[in-house]
Formats: sequence, C-alpha cells, structure tokens
Amino acid sequence: MPDVPGVPSAEELSALPHAELAARLAEASRLIGVLQARVEELERRTGMDSSNSSRPPSSDSPYKKPRDRSLRERGKRRPGKQPGEPGTTMRLVDDPDERLEFSPACCRGCGAGLDGEPVLGQRRHQVTDIVPPPPPVVTEYVAQSKACPCCGMVSEGVLPAQVRARASYGPQAHALAAYLACAHYLPVGRTAELLGRLAGLTVSAGWVAGIRGKAAALIGASGFAGQVRDLLRSAPALHVDETPARAAGGLRWVHLACTAYLTLMHTGDRSGGAIDDGGVLPGYGGIIVRDGYHGYTHLTDALHAWCAAHLLRDLKGLHDDEPAAQQWAARMGCLLLHARDAAAAARAAGQDTLGPAVLEDLVTCYRAVAADGLWANLTRHTATARAARAIARRFARYEDMILRFTTCPGLDIFTNNEAERTIRPVKVQQRSSGGCWRTLQGLAEFAIVQSYLSTAAKWDISKLDALRDLFNGHPWIPPGLQPAG
Repeated sequence: MPDVPGVPSAEELSALPHAELAARLAEASRLIGVLQARVEELERRTGMDSSNSSRPPSSDSPYKKPRDRSLRERGKRRPGKQPGEPGTTMRLVDDPDERLEFSPACCRGCGAGLDGEPVLGQRRHQVTDIVPPPPPVVTEYVAQSKACPCCGMVSEGVLPAQVRARASYGPQAHALAAYLACAHYLPVGRTAELLGRLAGLTVSAGWVAGIRGKAAALIGASGFAGQVRDLLRSAPALHVDETPARAAGGLRWVHLACTAYLTLMHTGDRSGGAIDDGGVLPGYGGIIVRDGYHGYTHLTDALHAWCAAHLLRDLKGLHDDEPAAQQWAARMGCLLLHARDAAAAARAAGQDTLGPAVLEDLVTCYRAVAADGLWANLTRHTATARAARAIARRFARYEDMILRFTTCPGLDIFTNNEAERTIRPVKVQQRSSGGCWRTLQGLAEFAIVQSYLSTAAKWDISKLDALRDLFNGHPWIPPGLQPAG
C-alpha cells in the first residue's frame, strides 16, 4: 500500500506498543462510524425531492429527471377520449361572415365549358381566423365652461371619474394590460409588446409596470379584503400556507388563508405575528388545515388538521430508502388512504361522522402501526432509521391532528392541496420577474391583486371580466362563502 501523508505505515503501526495500537484502532473505528453515518445522511438527503419529502417542487434539481410526484394510484384509462364519451369537434356555423363559391370552369372529361350550367350539389367548408386588430378608439372629453347670466360665476362641466389626465388609456386598456401582467404573470416588456401587436396599443413598459399598483389600489378601496376576511372567519375549515418570496434584496413570506371559493393573501415575515396580520386566524374557531410548520401552534382557538399529502410523501421516502426495514411506513400509508376513502364515502352519503366501530378500528390500527415503526427502528442507527423514529414519534404525538379528517368527514380536509394550488402563482410570478420583486410594496400589491383574481376564478368568473369591472368602477366582491345552490 503506498504511503499516505499523515497516516502511519504498517511498519510504524507494528512497532507501536499494544495499548497504543488498540487506542488508535478504537479511535479509527469511531471516526469510521461517524463518517459512515454522515455519508448515509448525505445520501438520504441527496435522494430527497418533492415526491418523497415535504420539499416544494421548486426545490427539485433541474438537472435530474423528475420522478412521478403524484401519490395517486394510476388508473387503467388511456389518454384521450374515453370509449362511449361524446366527442367534440369544430362545427359549421349557419351565418358565416363571408361566403366564397368555387365552381368548376370546365368539364374534367371532355373539357367543355360549364359557365351558366346549374349547380347540382355543393360541399361546405369553413375556416375561422382572426383579423388584425383595429386601431384604438380615441374619445375626446371636452369640459366646457359657462358664465352665469345672473351673478357672472364661471362654471365648468364635470368629466367622468376615469378621465383625469389630459391624455390617458381607458378602463378596457387597463383591464387587458392587467390581465396579461397579473393574471398570466407575463413580464412587463412582453406585456407591452403584446398590447401593441394584438390590440394596437402603443404603451411603455413603465406604464405596464404600474398597472398592478393601480389595480391593488382600486381593490383596496373597494372593501374586497374586508368582505373576504369576514367570510373566511365564518368558514368551518380553512386551508393555510406560506411560501418565501424574494423582494428588495431580501426574503419575505406570502401568507395565505383560503377555501374552495375564497382567497386572501398578505405579506410579512414567517413569525406567528406576521401570520396573524392577515386578520383571519386570530380567534378563529374552525379547523385549520396546514402542514407541520410550528408557526401556527399559537392559534389555540381552532382545531388543527395535518395535511396527509405531506405525511404520505415522508412515508414514501422512508420506504424507498429501506423497503425491507420500513414496512411499517407502507402500512401507515395504506391506512391513511383507507381512512380517506372511508371519510369520502361518508361525505358522499351525507354523514357528518364515521361509525363508532369504524373509527375505533382505524385508531387502533393507527396506534399499532406507529408503535411498530418506533420499535422497529429503536436500536438501529442508520440515517433512515433516525428519520423513521422521528416520523413515528410524530404520528404518535400528533394523532388528533393527523386523524382530524376522520372525525369531520363532512369536510374535505384530508390534504392541504387547496392552499398549495392557490399559493403556487407566487413562484410562477417570481420566476417570470427575474427571480425577485424589486420592492416590498410590489410584493404586497401582488398579494392583493392575486387574492382578487383567484377568488373570482374560483367563482367561475373570467379574470378579464373581473378586471374590466374593477377598472370601470364596479369591482366584483363575493357575496357569500360559496355560490348559491
């Protein structure tokens, strides 16, 4: 074996006294154990992504082939239209805008002319296309002045509220710009270009950059946030989440409280006080569906439900690392899915509770599997075993939170997917904006406008129509927790 600097050779070791040699071997064995544990931990962390842990998809490496992150069971249906389902196709219209007729000029057989001959049959074809945008319509508003014949006072006509500057763009132009920049998260430069190419509006990137601020100001003055806040506080269950966003050279957080029909976002740090600044959660007495972040633990007036999708990913990560040693993780995952199906069946049947025998059996099995997971890893010292002990203790300690969906089957609270879907545009906008917001005010305005557009979309209202109403002075505000009927 070649000599390694700093490592004694075999001859040097053989010359050492027995006691010193034993001490060195003991120290070497200890270091090997430490390094081996470190390597196992690093390998485990390297193999973690959004499919087998609570990491967000945005943290996945772009240089690795993505795994299938979905925990749903694969169905047997093939992609595309299913057998027996009615198909959809483009149909002919009865009143086309233009009609062009093509008659044969001569006979294909003998070459004789066919002009003036009667038409025996015809086959219709239609092509739907778009035309170049018309030039913008310029409307001049003239404020006239008149003198009173009695007192001589000069009075001037009052212009509409949206007419302020000597030359400005109207509410339709504002709505379309906001639709591209805010609803589709396009950069301001591309938004300005699209407005010019598709609508004939020649606007600057600076004007587009200010459109979100104008929309946020109108939403703030409309009372939208107060109405949504009051409605959320009356909801039986809320989905909450938070995500980091880079702004003004630092890190801020966007906080969310939502339901299937309402969205309210605000910005701040990640503390419990910042969570409370949204005005929804302090004193709320319903069910808060969330992940394992400890920042919500001070909200003791509410019941808490732990998102099962996060738990299933953690269990999957354990089983993927050590399939033979972590069988309990697979059993716990199957138990959660079985409980989910039981709750869904009760909800479909209009039941507010599971049968006592069903619930007791679920809880008994749950506790047994969690205990098995802890016992199976209690004396093992691998990195995966340490993670398994922590997860098994989590299942034992937070049983009420994790099984909350079984005690309230009338509510769809098995996962926090509603919040994760709703908050995802923060990352979409950040990526399209060069990775950050320039100012904290810009991030706050994004949260306001996104709350408005997300809520409108959940009520099946076109985001463009909602923005048109906003800039025309009639902002849309949700009338209740959910649509009637």
